[in-house]
Amino acid sequence: MSHMHNPPHPGELLKETMETLQLSARGLARALDVAPSTVQRLITGKSDISPEMAIRLSIVIGSSEHVWMGMQDAYDLWHARQSIDLSKLRKLDFA
Repeated sequence: MSHMHNPPHPGELLKETMETLQLSARGLARALDVAPSTVQRLITGKSDISPEMAIRLSIVIGSSEHVWMGMQDAYDLWHARQSIDLSKLRKLDFA
């Protein structure tokens, strides 16, 4: 089974999108109807994309909310996999 290598935090994509659209954090915050500090925390990877934020982003920037949540899930799962000791885990054998 292949696993993605260290997927980027969705905030990185958001930052690139802002640069492409020549949009400031304040401008995006206004469009999303959130505080500028919320956008700042997202683009620096200090905050995760919540379901509510995924919906806001899908309306304001595009891509479905499922795409935004999928990026967050991929990021979270990769980091969880790095921090768990899987060596003692075995699949249960159901007869």
